[in-house]
Order: sequence, then C-alpha cells, then structure tokens
Amino acid sequence: MAATTVACTSEGQAEPAATGSGGGGEPLTLTIGARVDNNSFDTADLEIGNRIQYWQPVYDTLVRLDADSKPQPNLATEWEYSEDGTVLTLQLRDDVTFTDGAPFDAEAVKANIEHIKAGSGQNQFMVAGIDEVVVVSPTEVELRLSEPVPSLVTYLGWVGGAMASPKALSSGDLATNPVGSGPYVYDAANSQAGTEYRYERNEDYWNAEAFPYDTYVVRPLNDVTPTLNALKTGQIDAALLTPAVADEAKASGITVETRAVAWAGLLIGDREGKKVKELADPRVRQAINLALDRGPMVEFILNGYGEPTTQVFNTSSEAYVESLDAAYPYDPAKAKQLMDQANVDGFTITMPQWDSPWNDLFPVLADQLAEIGVTVEYKQVPPDQAISSVLSGDYPVAFFPLASASAWQDLQTWVTPKAPWNMQGASDPELSKLITAAQNAPQGEQEAAFQAVNQWLVDEAWFAPLFRPDQVFGVGKGTQVQMQAQNAVPSLWLYGPAE
Repeated sequence: MAATTVACTSEGQAEPAATGSGGGGEPLTLTIGARVDNNSFDTADLEIGNRIQYWQPVYDTLVRLDADSKPQPNLATEWEYSEDGTVLTLQLRDDVTFTDGAPFDAEAVKANIEHIKAGSGQNQFMVAGIDEVVVVSPTEVELRLSEPVPSLVTYLGWVGGAMASPKALSSGDLATNPVGSGPYVYDAANSQAGTEYRYERNEDYWNAEAFPYDTYVVRPLNDVTPTLNALKTGQIDAALLTPAVADEAKASGITVETRAVAWAGLLIGDREGKKVKELADPRVRQAINLALDRGPMVEFILNGYGEPTTQVFNTSSEAYVESLDAAYPYDPAKAKQLMDQANVDGFTITMPQWDSPWNDLFPVLADQLAEIGVTVEYKQVPPDQAISSVLSGDYPVAFFPLASASAWQDLQTWVTPKAPWNMQGASDPELSKLITAAQNAPQGEQEAAFQAVNQWLVDEAWFAPLFRPDQVFGVGKGTQVQMQAQNAVPSLWLYGPAE
C-alpha cells in the first residue's frame, strides 16, 4: 500500500493534513466517482459497500470505524456489555443537534433503531437482534438483546447506528430529503439524482476539524473507462477502479491504493451430498482444494492485485489465522490420493457461468479439476441473474466473490444453516457447537473461539477459496486516503488533502 500521512485520532477520525475554510484556509472540494448510484437516504434502506459515499456525509453514526474497521467513540462516547453479553449500555454526547434543530439524545437513538428494525432493507439485520431500546437518561441508553450479538458494536458504525432527525423519520420524504447531524448537509437544489450529489459543510458540526472539505460531491460512474478518464483529467479526485486498469492509472500519475476486503472461490454448497453424493466426503472437498493452483490465478487473472488464500475470512477479522492462507498448497497428486481413499473414481458437477471479469478463470477451474477426475459442466446464465442463480441452491458448486466483514456477520452470511450463502442449509453438530461457543465467549476469549470455527471450516473444506482480490482505488493529485478494512471503499473521514 502506498504510504499516506492520514493518521487516526483517539476517537478514530482521520486527522487531515490540511484544512479547508473550517480551519482558516481556502475552500476545498472533494469529488468522488461512485461505482453505483444512490438507492435511498432513508436510514431503513441504507447500504454499505459503495453506497456509504452517499449517506455518510449526512448521517453520523453511534460509533466510528477506523481504517481497520475497529469501533471508536463518536456519538456514543463509551459502551459496555453486561456480563452475559445481552445488554449494551451506551453513553452519548450531550452537545449534538440535528440540522433541523432537534437534539441528539437517547430518545433519538431509540427512534432511529426502531425505524431501521421496522424496515425491510438489506441491512435491517444489524439491529434485528435488539429486542428493546431503553432510555435511561438523555445521555444513556440500553440496547437489550435476547442473546449475544458479537458484531453489534461494529454494526453501530454502519447502518445500524446511522442517526437521522426523529422528525425526519416520519416526514414521508426521508428517501430523498435526508436530515442528520453529520459533517455535511445535502444540497438538494444543486444536486441531480443519478448524475451528481452535492453536500455543503454543516457549520454547527461538533467535530469539524476531522473533515477538511467544505464541499463534498459524488458522481455515479458505473463504468471503469469513464471513471479512469475522469481521474486522469481531474474531474474527480478519487474512485474505485479495477485490477485491469491499475497499471494504466499508475502510468498516468494516479496514486493506486489497495486493500483486500473480499474472497473469491468455490462455494461447495452440496456439503451433505444431496445432489452430488461424493461431495459429502470431506476428503473429496479437500482434494478439490489441493487441485487448485492459486498463485498463477492471482498473477494472470488479477494482474497481481491480490493474494492466494484457502480461508474465507479477511485479514482484519477476529477469525483470521495467517497459517490458514496456505492450508491447501497446489498438490494434484495428493488430491488424487484423497479421491482414491474416498473410493471416488470421478464425478461431474454443474456450475453457473456468466459473462464477467472472471471469464478467463472459468476454463482454468475446469481444467484443474479435470486433472483429479472432476468434470465441470458450465451452464450459461445472464449476468444480472448470476447472484440469484448461485443463491438458488440448484448448483452443487459455484464460483463467486464475496465480501468479508466481521467474523460473526460472515458466519451469519455464509455458514449457519439459515445463512443465504449456505444455499442448501448444510449443518454439522460440531460446527454449531463451535459457533455457539464463539457467540457466548467472554470478550477476551472471543477471538480464539472464532479462530477455532475458521480452523474447522478449513479442515472440513466447506469452501474452496482461491484468492483475496484487492480493491483497487485511484486517487488523484492533491488527495490522500486510507483504505478501509471490510468495505469496498473508504469512509469519508479517511480522506484528506495531500501535503
């Protein structure tokens, strides 16, 4: 990663290298090119990934996530769990108001969490485990849970903790007219949905020094070619790129920052052998892992922007174990031995294939698996049906890239019987016991408990990961940024003017 001089304060904010008018200098504007358009400003429908770029300027969150996505104080200055992990008590700032004049207090926290919980947005799960929000005083609130939610504090740094004015929650136009207490105010009059979103400094923001820009602009650019051209010509200051154009960007003077926040590989959904009986044997799944030559895939498919891995958790996850990145070195001879031990002479699997940046990878996977007697038959699906095809459960194995967040969130996403990416609902008593132990472990023991879950998943070869592809982020002259763990793009407080 290219060196930057953006530091983090004790409260997790990016400490800018220079300031705009808020610090006595010339007015500064930050213009971002976004991969996707905004979907909504309604806090019940907010999304993470690329869409944080639209709502973070307006909505402060209860905690702030630093570059490693570790929770830091923000609107909540302190937090503490009860001994059994079922009550999270938050201490709140007493000097914050929303831009419509309403006070930020415990009642506002209660109203916002209840609003998100009552919604049907894709991130409603972040507050779903909260049974009751109890107002203790204007500056103290209790979040009461039916069972521990290990990632709850992290969720409060994302959508789960986004705070809108209580008046705006019932206004009927929150989706297009956001009202928060954040560092900026949405300038609807000078914005055009789908083309440009403008935000102006909130002059009464309690932590103005953390945000050096006076104006913030987001322009949706859903294709990498115009995005790169906009960076080259200075029309935008930063944007997500792809490995395919990274070298071209560097050659034109654009700084390229990278961080891996996802993994890509084979989802072995049929772990119980309901469709392909051979996949129920862990030795067969282990053989599949040993048959895959990951290093050349990174070099030729990712243009070198990534790293091989045989685990599904990101490097900042509580579950990450460095040694598990190389648990299955390329060894087709050993793979064949495992197939023989399992009395398997070969079998066929059907996998979905779609037109995408992964086109060159599909034949490589088929060729390498064929070496150990696994025949891959691809079924072509439209690109816009790729996700639904994989999630359908119709395929025993499927390739797909998936973002990795906190350990608990990942388990709920890929592993538990009801997880959407555990397409056929596979379960195992030993695995369930390990997950429950991690969920209920004391704070000091939770990391080791999650790592035990990871070790089991790798040993039993529930997945066949290939690599962690880098997020490739282009930054123009005059701007610097820290990449953020567990998200596609950096949070707003991680930007600053270059020295």
